[in-house]
Amino acid sequence: MNKITKKTKISKIIENYPYLAKILADKYSLSCIGCMAAVFETIEQGARAHGMKDQEIKNMINKLNQSIDLEK
Repeated sequence: MNKITKKTKISKIIENYPYLAKILADKYSLSCIGCMAAVFETIEQGARAHGMKDQEIKNMINKLNQSIDLEK
């Protein structure tokens, strides 16, 4: 999987990088693992459904990608 973008499906993020679930839940209050919408919803859609604004979404995606880079 390449870098996470706002169009990346939540399920693909969790499938490829399961350790990011903790960041999503703890730091951003997105406990997407148990949600049925995670299968078809993008990270942007999920974040917007939880009231996040553009800059917050951008910051979150940057943090997720940084976390992936650190795990390599």
